Amino acid sequence: MPLLSVPKEVAVGTAMLGVAFAAGVLAGKRYPSFIFGTPSGKIGRNSPLRRYILDHSLREHPILKKLRLLTADHPHGRMMVSCEEAQLMANLAKLIKAKKVIEIGVFTGYNALSMALLLPDDGRVIACDINEDYAKIGRPLWKEAGVEHKIDLRIKPAIQTLDELLANGEAETFDFAFIDADKESYNEYYEKCFHLIKKGGIIAIDNVFWNGKVLKPRKDDLAAQSIHHLNEKLLRDARVNISMLPVGDGVTLAFKL
Repeated sequence: MPLLSVPKEVAVGTAMLGVAFAAGVLAGKRYPSFIFGTPSGKIGRNSPLRRYILDHSLREHPILKKLRLLTADHPHGRMMVSCEEAQLMANLAKLIKAKKVIEIGVFTGYNALSMALLLPDDGRVIACDINEDYAKIGRPLWKEAGVEHKIDLRIKPAIQTLDELLANGEAETFDFAFIDADKESYNEYYEKCFHLIKKGGIIAIDNVFWNGKVLKPRKDDLAAQSIHHLNEKLLRDARVNISMLPVGDGVTLAFKL
């Protein structure tokens, strides 16, 4: 299906992402260490270049920053989505005028808060996780930001929540989905989100680099195997346009046609 069959905003956004990424790849061939920070193609969390990116692009709500710093002190703080990635997704959600969002993998709720802040007052984030203790860290800050009513936290296996949404007739009613949970279930999450997302909507899939392990997944590394297989599937999936971006640990944006 041609790109112009989707809403104009999505078509323009997809084209801009594609051009930007292509330019980055071409430039990276000449200046790999400058463009991507390291020869492996990943900007380290503590690299000077990433610090420069954050200093010159991050527009973080004060309560988002508060939650980020709080999460950084957590023993599993590295599980949090990178703040620049969350901002990118929030900008894309705003571009398509999103009202309904699915998040699979909430942790302390940084990205759920980021999305809720941009949604209209009647918008909602269906936030799926199996660990309520992590979410309890962020919930007081959702309330402080005045958006707690927009976040519908569901503590149960995400597959169960997605099936319930489909059974309730909510197929093709969501605008945006973010997948960042157990990697072995990525393909199943993707397929169910695809049916829940409307045409012109976006599915963002996190950790598609898996710390570089997707380059040569070991047979005993089921997470790397699962992500690698999904990456290959997405390349051939004619139902979507895609951009795989070197942001955080890699994020693929799939635009439903």
